[in-house]
Amino acid sequence: MANREVNLTKRVQTPHGWRYCRVLLSANGRVKPDVVVVNGKEERHQEGAYYLEWREGAKRVRLSVGKDAADASARRLRKEAELNAVNNGVAVVPENGQDGHRSLAGAVSEYLEETTLTKKPKTLAAYTTALTYFAESCPKLFLEEIERKDLLMFCAFLRDLKEQAPRSCWNKFANVMSFLKANGIRGLVKKNDWPRYTEEEPEIYEPEELDKLLAACDAEERLWYEFFLMTGMREQEVMYTYWSDVNVAHATVRVSHKPDRAWTPKAYKEREIPIPAKLVKSLKAWKAKADKTCGLVFPTAGCKPKLDAEARLPRLPESRCRACEARPRQLLASQVPCNVRDAVSLGRC
Repeated sequence: MANREVNLTKRVQTPHGWRYCRVLLSANGRVKPDVVVVNGKEERHQEGAYYLEWREGAKRVRLSVGKDAADASARRLRKEAELNAVNNGVAVVPENGQDGHRSLAGAVSEYLEETTLTKKPKTLAAYTTALTYFAESCPKLFLEEIERKDLLMFCAFLRDLKEQAPRSCWNKFANVMSFLKANGIRGLVKKNDWPRYTEEEPEIYEPEELDKLLAACDAEERLWYEFFLMTGMREQEVMYTYWSDVNVAHATVRVSHKPDRAWTPKAYKEREIPIPAKLVKSLKAWKAKADKTCGLVFPTAGCKPKLDAEARLPRLPESRCRACEARPRQLLASQVPCNVRDAVSLGRC
């Protein structure tokens, strides 16, 4: 019989997302730590973990073997020897005594560690919550033991015990499925097994109500809110907007990568947004009195992005505006409909 080959790759972050990339060997045959080949080019990536990869018939199998290059290389040789022994009819006891199974708790810890290195804090928090709930609901110790029933039980656990809203159930289920996919586990559930939710229309606040809200703002708060309303930008996109992104001559603002602050737009996509003359005028006036040594449009006193931007937006007493009944995120959700509705006269928003 032919020998069984085991490949060693490292799962790293690329501009196109996470990819399993080939490792490089030095002249003495040892794996170069953290060096991989991405699109034919040698690159250094400290994030991510090493994976063994082999075939079982037509099925490709991947096994995470940690972050140490030397240990991963040794694990590859042992796994290759194990597969070849089995291929030649020799009984082999797996080295870890667990039949090659991976600990669920260990896999979750490693996945969250990778997420910490490559994702934004809110994304990390979402994955942490979802996987904590999954570990709480799933009685299995090893990844390979997880089956369809465990995922159906997880849906019921979120709905009945954690009393999550339908959309929250879907989000957490999707996060767990991403975790399983990253560990090479696919095809456990069918399309109809996923939680279902109704896509609700966001509440639209009338111009009169927005006028009341803006009237309660000071100059900075008003500009901040108008910027959200008239651009439709996401919270972090506003937080990381530089003056260099604002083009008053062409009445546009760009969402751009900020490598100096380790921030990237969602889905790694930059874009340019037209803005109304009213906002251009307000930005000109704001820039005239802004700190000339800070590139951020909305900085803190120390020239850092303002965190929790939504929480800083003003909320009015109930007697003055029904907007006080909603969380800031609900208010922000009404901005895009406002832009669409008043596309001809954005300044009215």
